[in-house]
Amino acid sequence: MIGTVAAAAVAVLRAAAPQDKVALTHAAAAQWRAGALAPGGEAWPPDRPARPARPELKPPRAMPRRRNAGSRAGRVALLHALAHIELNAIDLAWDLVARFPDPGRSRAFEDDWIGIAAEEAKHFALLSARLGALGAAYGDLPAHDGLWEAAQATAGDLLARLAVVPLVLEARGLDVTPEMVARLERADDAESARVLRIIYEDEIAHVAAGARWFRWACARRDLAPAETYRALVARHYNGALKPPFNHAARAAAGFDRAFYEAPA
Repeated sequence: MIGTVAAAAVAVLRAAAPQDKVALTHAAAAQWRAGALAPGGEAWPPDRPARPARPELKPPRAMPRRRNAGSRAGRVALLHALAHIELNAIDLAWDLVARFPDPGRSRAFEDDWIGIAAEEAKHFALLSARLGALGAAYGDLPAHDGLWEAAQATAGDLLARLAVVPLVLEARGLDVTPEMVARLERADDAESARVLRIIYEDEIAHVAAGARWFRWACARRDLAPAETYRALVARHYNGALKPPFNHAARAAAGFDRAFYEAPA
């Protein structure tokens, strides 16, 4: 009997060990590409994904200030924080396809988000390898739970989820990554900088998918995309959109200023 995307998604979400999430993600993506997974399915995602015992999860405001990236400790803290983001991103992609099934999308929606899940798994593995090279490991430092709080706040509405996760949180990554790359290069950590460049290029496509499906969902409800985006962010995102914005990367993702800059 052929498996389903929802069942594969729930298996990833219920896997606590990061290496299991990565392995299950790559296996499911390969099955999808081979036609061995059916779209949709009956399995329902858990309210929270399984997590390893470490790192300790803290509220964002309780997190220690990150050290200067020029030191080894500072680079470890930066890479650890990014690894935590990417581990959450694996779960966010799978939660999206399991929580919001719609046969009207055919295979295109699953194609995008299963591919994104596989890239997030690749990113986590790359960052984990860099932590290992620096004598550290994921789980060594505390991490915050803000990303999954955003997922819980948007669990009931596809438009809200797309507005907040790819079009606020991932878009913010496009804004801040170039400076992180520059800091790592100044610290003579060319390999970590190379990893962040890979992630940056992939994330442009992830934001593009978010923008594309956000417009698609708005069209189904006969809503104006930019105005709807601003209203959903105000309602569901606990924070402000912070400039400076990487306008070039956002434009490359098809995410134009009309969405995230206040109208004149």
